Amino acid sequence: ILTENVSPGGLAAEIIAQGVVATTSEGEAVLTARADGAVIQINQHLGDSVRAGETIALIDSREAATLSADRSAATARVKAARANYNRELRLFKAGVTARQDLEAAEASLAEAEAELRRATSSASSSKLMGDGRTLAIVTPITGRLTRVDARLGAHVLAGTDLFHVSDPNRLQVNASVLPADARRVRVGDTAVIELANGETRLATVHSITPALDAQSKTATLVLTPQGAAQLTAGQGVRVRVRPGGQPSDGRMTLPEEAVQTVEGKNMVFVRGPKGFQATEVVIGERSGGRIEIVSGLPAGTVVATKGAFLLKAELGKGEAEH
Repeated sequence: ILTENVSPGGLAAEIIAQGVVATTSEGEAVLTARADGAVIQINQHLGDSVRAGETIALIDSREAATLSADRSAATARVKAARANYNRELRLFKAGVTARQDLEAAEASLAEAEAELRRATSSASSSKLMGDGRTLAIVTPITGRLTRVDARLGAHVLAGTDLFHVSDPNRLQVNASVLPADARRVRVGDTAVIELANGETRLATVHSITPALDAQSKTATLVLTPQGAAQLTAGQGVRVRVRPGGQPSDGRMTLPEEAVQTVEGKNMVFVRGPKGFQATEVVIGERSGGRIEIVSGLPAGTVVATKGAFLLKAELGKGEAEH
């Protein structure tokens, strides 16, 4: 038995749209080859869980040797420049050399240190390994491998997509709505995501695209769900958006299955501290599997939706036994 929290707003106030679950921009990473080379090691495979900073694969690359050599040469130049500076400093203090010789040595040391920082930064950004000949493919986020294009022994070019990593907890829902409906929605408005099994997830409107889709001529609402349980990237869902700041006529909506007929009366089952209580309501229009409640329920009431017929059956059983 599933429940739903009743909130103000009739059928005319709700915007019903179809949506698709997608990964947020920070929840997906594309891992590419930083240089030309051959894939010599693959540590993880499709579907595996990975942690941020974990090495997924290794590439044997000539670029790695170049980066290692540049860093070693820069280190040697810094060592020589520092020795020269220390020598000039001693001679200057002894009054043997002029200040300009000391300043020239100091400038040479600064240039050498800047070159070492550049070489070290290049090696670090390329994920150069300690052996000086391989580059690591490292994931920047925690998640699961959703795509693997790397093949052991294959030669790849710089920029080639090798792996895709997605975080299943960083999801959003992109819902398509008509332009007239999009104008009624504001960032922060509430929405409800309906799952195939009848369960729902609350969400908020994160953003609204300023332009229409070229083919469908619809605007896109980006919704942030409260929890990613039972949501998967690529999954199709139905969305009900409740625009805020609009006058309410006291009507509310529920799934049609929430309203059961008991002895000719329209009843809903309200959840209380000791179970469910059958409550008579006055219904209005029906549309899209939803039904309006004109009166009989205060806002904020928790009622049974999916499985309400089971409560009706139990109610009938109890009356028969009585």
